Amino acid sequence: MKRILATTLLASGLCTGSVLADWTLDPGRSHLTFISIKAKDVAEVHTFKEMSGSVSDDGQVSVSMMLDSVETLVPIRNERMREFLFETTDYKEAVLVAKIDPAIISGMEVGEITTINAEGNLTLHGQVQQMTLLLQTAKVADNAVMVAAAKPLVIDAAKFGMSEGVEKLREIAGLASISNAVPVTFVMTFVDAAN
Repeated sequence: MKRILATTLLASGLCTGSVLADWTLDPGRSHLTFISIKAKDVAEVHTFKEMSGSVSDDGQVSVSMMLDSVETLVPIRNERMREFLFETTDYKEAVLVAKIDPAIISGMEVGEITTINAEGNLTLHGQVQQMTLLLQTAKVADNAVMVAAAKPLVIDAAKFGMSEGVEKLREIAGLASISNAVPVTFVMTFVDAAN
């Protein structure tokens, strides 16, 4: 289980024509999920209820997931993740930053779909790791772009110093195992901040 992510995820997209503007994440039309795998082959899907993000006119992307908003559909599990895994008293959010080339999408027409490769960094639990992103971007309106993970991001909890938290959750739940590898997927919508 992991934060992310982070999810986390990301985002690109933005343009109403040949001129770029600042774009803001629309939380109501955005969603990120991460999957925890326990007891070898039992998968559970989780999400975050609060996220924010933006894309600047020069292609700087920033997406934040509020770790306190983790939602596993089990209240006690939410509490345990906040306390033992994410340690939200000290780490409030997971932040993904990336840079995209505005020229790739500046000429997109409404209804057009394109694939974008991006390099970014995920900050989680006080650690920073580089992420390679493959994004499918669709211009859904003159002032709205939807960005989705073309393939899942796999977050390694151990690389973010979260192995002890995973082990604590395993002990409390009496499980044989909980994987450190966490697949993350997302769909995010950005709207022209001026409209």
